[in-house]
Amino acid sequence: MKKLLMFTLVSSVISFSAFADDIVEMQTKSEQLGLISVDEAKSIALEAKPGIIDDIDLENRSFFGGWDYEIEVLGKDGKEWDVYVNAETGEVRKVSRDWDWF
Repeated sequence: MKKLLMFTLVSSVISFSAFADDIVEMQTKSEQLGLISVDEAKSIALEAKPGIIDDIDLENRSFFGGWDYEIEVLGKDGKEWDVYVNAETGEVRKVSRDWDWF
């Protein structure tokens, strides 16, 4: 039991530091490309779907014509949601249920 608890704690610390590194990298990339900031994208996502942000990624979606922030939100309804924000304009492209259960 102690080993399981220790593994869980270490995993969460590693995940948090990786998430923090990703945020810095995304912020740098957004500044270089002239995109909206990570904080702006978070605010826009929470306006579209109130809740708690679980994860955020900056992705080049050439099919949709540019960069998007994909923001995972744990909604006030207790469900996971994906909010896609155009990183160039700040427009919300899509809000959909996150069915990634694994």
